[in-house]
Amino acid sequence: MAAFPFELKATDGAARTGVLRTPRGDIRTPAFMPVGTAGTVKALTVDQVKATGADIILGNTYHLMLRPTAERVKRLGGLHRFMRWDRPILTDSGGFQVMSLSGISKVTEEAVTFASHLDGSKHKLTPERSIEIQADLLGSDIVMQLDECVAWPAEEQRAREGMELSARWGARSKAAFGERETQALFGIQQGSTFETLRRESSERLIETGFDGYAIGGLAVGEGHEGMVEVLEYAPAMLPADRPRYLMGVGKPIDLVEAVARGVDMFDCVLPTRSGRHGQAWTWDGPINLKNARFAEDESPLDETSDCPASRDYSKAYLHHLVRSDEILGQVLLSWHNIAHFQALTAAMRAAIAEGRFEAFRKAFRDRQRK
Repeated sequence: MAAFPFELKATDGAARTGVLRTPRGDIRTPAFMPVGTAGTVKALTVDQVKATGADIILGNTYHLMLRPTAERVKRLGGLHRFMRWDRPILTDSGGFQVMSLSGISKVTEEAVTFASHLDGSKHKLTPERSIEIQADLLGSDIVMQLDECVAWPAEEQRAREGMELSARWGARSKAAFGERETQALFGIQQGSTFETLRRESSERLIETGFDGYAIGGLAVGEGHEGMVEVLEYAPAMLPADRPRYLMGVGKPIDLVEAVARGVDMFDCVLPTRSGRHGQAWTWDGPINLKNARFAEDESPLDETSDCPASRDYSKAYLHHLVRSDEILGQVLLSWHNIAHFQALTAAMRAAIAEGRFEAFRKAFRDRQRK
């Protein structure tokens, strides 16, 4: 019995739409989770994020444990109160950032030890400590097991070692998490691009038993086609009655193709990172507002959108803000991009419910290619 009921509303081929019911609110799937790395979705207030239609956001264990520290967040009432977000929060385990940001890290059976990218101070992250930070100190609703994300490309033996360590750490994470009614624990499938390793990983995770299952180890350089190749088989290896979460993905086309193969949840820094660099995502693909062709373009980014940033400002004004390096340009483009990603997942939910997802997918791909 999962901590949070996951109710499938409709399927269309492998695509699914449903609701993950949590004490802090329902999460409609397919769901895109804006990334609030350090207790903030960059450049946006929580009210702006809510207005885009986001049901859930993501917080980052690695960054919050270093600054302001998880213990301080706990003393200040937990992450929800600290950042004034009353809807669900998923926290990642910290493992990916340890591998990618710390520069100096060492993985053993017991833990990963690393030097802070902020001040060089030494830290140790065990599966048990990761669970304590996420569940007990930050107070997140969906907690991720600690795993080892192996760099790509990887030899099969190296990928196997990472997968097996992740499976053992998954069992330790589950033991540390125990049984909770108001929080959920997700396991993470690993295995790089090797189908046999992904299958074995899934079997071991299912044996341990989790409330939901993530597909890890993608969006690390393998490219869109490489990711899609793995998604041809990886989601179906995970239980159909639990949510499936593709970590760190991605571009709109990645989301559509992943949903077509049975994925339910996503997170990515792309919308806000793009927004800070003058890029807007639209139904016809990305556009660069720095480009001179927008200097006198009076049309908005999306006149059909409910988002003020998408609907009420001309591309000419956004071009001016970006070229002038005005903070408002970063705010408006980040806001628009998050709204666009939420509109995309809403459109996919409707298409699946109405049995027309394949037509939606084809039309979407055709528009992106123009």
